[in-house]
Amino acid sequence: MVYTLTFNPFSENTYIVTDDTKDCIIFDPGCYDPEEKAELKAFIADNGLRPVRLINTHCHLDHVFGNKFVADTWNLSLEIHRGELGVLENYPSVCQKYGVPNFDRSPMPNRFIEADDIIEFGHSALKVLFTPGHSPASLSFYNEKENYVIAGDVLFLESIGRTDLPGGNHATLLESIQTQMFTLPGETIVYPGHGDPTTIRHEKEYNPFF
Repeated sequence: MVYTLTFNPFSENTYIVTDDTKDCIIFDPGCYDPEEKAELKAFIADNGLRPVRLINTHCHLDHVFGNKFVADTWNLSLEIHRGELGVLENYPSVCQKYGVPNFDRSPMPNRFIEADDIIEFGHSALKVLFTPGHSPASLSFYNEKENYVIAGDVLFLESIGRTDLPGGNHATLLESIQTQMFTLPGETIVYPGHGDPTTIRHEKEYNPFF
């Protein structure tokens, strides 16, 4: 089961992925201000969930605002791809560049995730897809049993992630989508980092970039 909470001025989708055990993974916590942090905490409590992992699909500022809050609140260690470490380390300067005040500095990761790893929680498993292009080492997370993928900012409803930020590459992003996303079954639900969900079939048919 996938829950979505939309946070911060960038309208970023924070995903809470869980199953019948109530164990859950928090992906890309974008909660920025005290109200948003309280909303996330209340949602977890109201649904009886137990956060067991904290994962960033990539480390752009809007996806990591809440890393410290989540790590401190549920005693979790951050997990990212090693190739995103530079992006995470540059996060404070990017916040300053964008004029973002009073941001929480993210903890550094204690574990690195690699392509084709299996991320386990409760009775569930997610396969790690290496999908760079929007950022240097973006990851996506595919649940074959439940037919969904947590896509970060790789693939959107009839669009794709921007590639004009440091470490972005348009050709690399298109290749990631074609080789990692478009090889998934057509009915697979795509949960993007911004906006509404879509499906692989819909994007193959209607995405103007392909």
